[in-house]
Amino acid sequence: MTMLAATIAAVAAPFVLADEKGMFHLPDASEVRLQTISRSDNEAEWPFSVASGLLACVWSGGRRVVSFIEQPEDPDDEHDAPRGRHVIVSANPFELTFLNISSRDLFLPADTGETLVKRVAPFEALGRRLCDQPQGSNIGPGEL
Repeated sequence: MTMLAATIAAVAAPFVLADEKGMFHLPDASEVRLQTISRSDNEAEWPFSVASGLLACVWSGGRRVVSFIEQPEDPDDEHDAPRGRHVIVSANPFELTFLNISSRDLFLPADTGETLVKRVAPFEALGRRLCDQPQGSNIGPGEL
């Protein structure tokens, strides 16, 4: 048993030293980063089917996961607010396809998977940078 513990410690040590999170790390509210983003008038490669939403970054499974969250319309007096749809924003075609099956329509239609990956890659990079910022920080539109 001690050999197993030593092996696990040897594998996990570089991640801890590099300030990475463990595979089973459960993030708390202080580790979630959110930023409102909107499509600008001259933006030709906006990948989402809605004009604005929240870009989110959180540590999950030992790595940063970037998501786009739709902000639903305000509810009226008779109805509750609908839940906003969300998609994982990743340049990995497998993650982009299979992790977003339930909300695929939150992306604009693309001719190929490669086209969609090219559209979302800058937003994944922005979301990863957002994870490195102090809570409450905003990354300016010129930094994308």
